[in-house]
Amino acid sequence: MSEQPVGVFDSGVGGLSVLREIRHLLPAESLLYVADSGFVPYGEKPPELIIERSCWIADFLLSRGAKALVLACNTATAAAVGELRARYGVPIVGMEPAVKPATLATQTGVVGVLATTGTLRSARFAALLDRFAGSVKVVTQPCPGLVECIERGELDSDYLTQLLLGYTQPLLEAGCDTLILGCTHYPFLKPVLQRLLPGHIRLIDTGAAVARQLRNQLQRFDLLAQGPARPEQFWSSGDIQQLQQVLPILWGESAPAVQALER
Repeated sequence: MSEQPVGVFDSGVGGLSVLREIRHLLPAESLLYVADSGFVPYGEKPPELIIERSCWIADFLLSRGAKALVLACNTATAAAVGELRARYGVPIVGMEPAVKPATLATQTGVVGVLATTGTLRSARFAALLDRFAGSVKVVTQPCPGLVECIERGELDSDYLTQLLLGYTQPLLEAGCDTLILGCTHYPFLKPVLQRLLPGHIRLIDTGAAVARQLRNQLQRFDLLAQGPARPEQFWSSGDIQQLQQVLPILWGESAPAVQALER
């Protein structure tokens, strides 16, 4: 058992969708969260920069006693999880688009993927398709601009709606009945997507699965906490005031003050 905290990070606020699932499943765990908003979005950045940022943030979280790390970002996982696991001796849990459950769920045999450019062009994503797609047709759609909307707390604007219509229409025309939300920011768009899309379209993300994988890793290494959990701590490398304004929208309750993270 260990009462040390779990460190979670993302390029911005998207990882809060994963943090929410972790807190729900593991309420005794103390949580640290870093939003690397000074470098958002990772999806358009070169892999070398993402690896550098991920290692820097991992060092920061470990210096604050983190007993495990969660890369709550598909792009960071694709670029950096191998380097982090080679470098650090703590459990490290990453993200990947939910290709396997989506291929099992589809009735039409066509699955759509909404994701960042960085995730879709990664070798890790290509390997996922090789392993799990089988006879299912997977249609991918890069979604520039969505992450920036969510970073601003813009979850239901006309601009966002037009972006989503433009990104989902080709997938619907291709016959997709299942859409993978391949970025941790995108689960915050479920309400508007459910309003815009036909009722039979199924939306799949991996936040709950990541929380279960974290629990399994903590159990394996006898690191589960008994609690009570300490209050969550948040840091950002970007605009502190902006994150402070967005947190009540995305976190759904009063959050502690955001602390500045030196870049």
